[in-house]
Amino acid sequence: MPLHANLAYERPRQRMVVDQLQARGIDDARVLAAMGSVPRHMFVDPALVSRAYQDASLPIGSGQTISQPYMVARMSQLLGLQGHERVLEIGTGCGYQTAVLSRLCRRVYSIERIQALHERARQNLRAARHANVMLKCGDGRLGWEDYAPYDAIIVTAGGFASELWLQQLKTGGRLLLPEGDGGAHRLVRRTKMAHGYSEEYFDACTFVPLLEGVESSLSR
Repeated sequence: MPLHANLAYERPRQRMVVDQLQARGIDDARVLAAMGSVPRHMFVDPALVSRAYQDASLPIGSGQTISQPYMVARMSQLLGLQGHERVLEIGTGCGYQTAVLSRLCRRVYSIERIQALHERARQNLRAARHANVMLKCGDGRLGWEDYAPYDAIIVTAGGFASELWLQQLKTGGRLLLPEGDGGAHRLVRRTKMAHGYSEEYFDACTFVPLLEGVESSLSR
């Protein structure tokens, strides 16, 4: 996308930060800076670019959505990242949450079960010049053991935690997910302790369901 086209979205993006994020309690300066710098319009369908900075989730194909800006910022803030962390993301989608995380930590490892979205996210992140990201097409419920343990794990689909995620988390690390079923979820943050974990509950929300397996382009 030409530079002048990207500049045209600067004002809507900054207005999003003020009106949708700061006004609703997002106060982590690093999260606000990341949300104000990642070009969300590069991660949505071309037909929906005019709605890129609206306070709404948008379809991205394959029955999936890009979360509303507030939820991306809220989940990012709840992770409490300082910049040195290695983060595992379950559910890459179009790569927008991945891009925001990449501005907040040292490295993001992200898994997407739908091959078409995995490939699209790779293109989006390359175009937006996010280099500290590793992507994998696979079953997110299995985690990504090759690079474990992680400082934080974030799940961008609604369901229940896999034991493998907690196993792949460092002691003191955080797992954040929208827990529940039937479209009724609540953000839950679990912090891994030497023995067991602590648990905190936050916003009610609605996410697409967390599914098992891999959906390849050939199987569609």
